[in-house]
Amino acid sequence: MTKIPESTPVEERAVLVGLITPQQPETKAREYLDELAFLADTAGAVTVKSFTQKVDYPNPRTFVGKGKLEEIKQYIDENDISMVIFDDDLSTKQVSNIERELQVKVLDRTSLILDIFARRAQTATARTQVELAQYQYLLPRLTRMWTHLERQRGGIGMRGPGETQIETDRRIILDKISRLKEELAHIDRQKAIQRKNRGKLTRVALVGYTNVGKSTIMNLLSKSDVFAENKLFATLDTTVRKVIIDNLPFLLTDTVGFIRKLPTHLVDSFKSTLDEVRDADLLVHVVDISHPQWEEQIEVVNRTLNDICGGADKPMIMVFNKIDAFKFTHKDEDDLTPRTRENIPLEELRESWMAKMNDNCVFISAKKQINIDELKTMLYEKAKEIHQERFPYNDFLFQKYDDLQ
Repeated sequence: MTKIPESTPVEERAVLVGLITPQQPETKAREYLDELAFLADTAGAVTVKSFTQKVDYPNPRTFVGKGKLEEIKQYIDENDISMVIFDDDLSTKQVSNIERELQVKVLDRTSLILDIFARRAQTATARTQVELAQYQYLLPRLTRMWTHLERQRGGIGMRGPGETQIETDRRIILDKISRLKEELAHIDRQKAIQRKNRGKLTRVALVGYTNVGKSTIMNLLSKSDVFAENKLFATLDTTVRKVIIDNLPFLLTDTVGFIRKLPTHLVDSFKSTLDEVRDADLLVHVVDISHPQWEEQIEVVNRTLNDICGGADKPMIMVFNKIDAFKFTHKDEDDLTPRTRENIPLEELRESWMAKMNDNCVFISAKKQINIDELKTMLYEKAKEIHQERFPYNDFLFQKYDDLQ
């Protein structure tokens, strides 16, 4: 018998649970569960089955109803399931009750995302940001904890008169959160100095939903080797590279991707990363045109940009990526049913978005390197406009270069 190395990870089989409510219809619930399955895959779990229940509001005790919970338990017992993942945040009481009933590990969407963040964090900055987010998530859920945190700090003399264990743990976590915030404030000051030392070069930031191809575009334009993978949150650390197109240098930044139902404290934890977006002169919004919900992903990114930096006020280029994977269903002339987005061909989408964005958009495939020259030309023109506004006395350099073309 071949001995399995100790480092070999144990495959975890999971089921997913979501709700269909008046605020979240069935189609939307299915979309969210598909994304949750991708998150689970990114974390290393194997999704075996998804459960949904139609209710007016979540059960305050067990999130789903008693009958649905019994159905999930029966499936778990019969199929060797080790984990249940819920598509919404669970309260401490709900997690405790569900774990008691199902006798398996219970996660919600936020805890799953935090696990992925912890796996992906490579630099000290990212690890500090993730640790802060983890403690902020943990603080209101202290009653779930099975270990005593005061051992990390020393118990003698640290507990006040009549102080309960949970009060001690809460105080210790608050101290850790305070320390981590101080560390991130120090990192913010260092990052600000770094950005200041970059001079007056035009700053371009790649933004977009997670897994739309930002890092692949970064590698193409900067000829670098930023980690890119067909997984959610492949990039957590901000990467800045100097790019030169024709005669014009500018700084290109690859940022962490956004996602639906991203908790506020996660965004807050990554403030120093998102400062690169705030300080950018030009935003390049990358969209996966092959994704069924690409329009909703655009809305999610725009809302997040508006929340963190008033992104709507910044110049923006829309880059519709993965045109090689785009598919549409041809609608027959005698088909009288209303036309849906799935019936619109790529060329029609291109014309409509070019008009909507005043020609500030481009359709490409970074993987197949289709229309990359068109993207470079657009970046060059936009970066040149910003550079000329900042340094009007350099116009003769561009004029000389254009004369040579």
